[in-house]
Amino acid sequence: MAVRTTRMVLSATVPVVAALLLAIILKPHRSEPNRDSGLLRFQRFESGDIIFQISVSAQSKAIQEATHSRYSHMGIIFREGREYFVYEAVQPVKITGLSEWIRRGEDGHYVVKRLKNPITLAPEDIRKLKATAGKYLNRDYDSYFGWTNDKIYCSELVWKVYQEGLGIRLGEPQQLQDFDLSSSEVKRELKERYGDNIPLTEKVISPARIFDSEKLVEVAVR
Repeated sequence: MAVRTTRMVLSATVPVVAALLLAIILKPHRSEPNRDSGLLRFQRFESGDIIFQISVSAQSKAIQEATHSRYSHMGIIFREGREYFVYEAVQPVKITGLSEWIRRGEDGHYVVKRLKNPITLAPEDIRKLKATAGKYLNRDYDSYFGWTNDKIYCSELVWKVYQEGLGIRLGEPQQLQDFDLSSSEVKRELKERYGDNIPLTEKVISPARIFDSEKLVEVAVR
């Protein structure tokens, strides 16, 4: 009787297990964001779009507090075929796949902005932007936020690419002393980088300044 009962349970269980296996096998595969599913996800983006995120780097909190902005890192998006990339100033200045770039930010959150006028860049404008961005590739990251071109930081890269490539100024640079330098986090970073010789009059362009530029319009947020 026990053997017969066991056989009945097994025969009833097998179809259920088979159905579960079939469901797992047929479950839609989630491909990498830069593949087909990514193309659908990013298809509203255009070359020249500017993307912002909350960096998880050690200096991110100080940048946020000094600029009173959520966003502490940024780059320029370019599309090549079916792929999307971000030109960014890290160490060194490099090209990063868009999906990888997004994953590096806090909670995968980002905001994408675009020029209001023209809302769509001409192919020649895109070539100029890419050529200008290309000349900065492999340069060292500028942790001192200087204005020279031998080293460069993230918002400086974006600002100079647009200014040199298209003659467009995305906000006006400030001086270091214009930022809020009062928090302990900001003071610690300043002391670590400059010691007692803080260059208060150094020209600086922040992610916040570009983010708030009236020449840009938001096109995507996640």
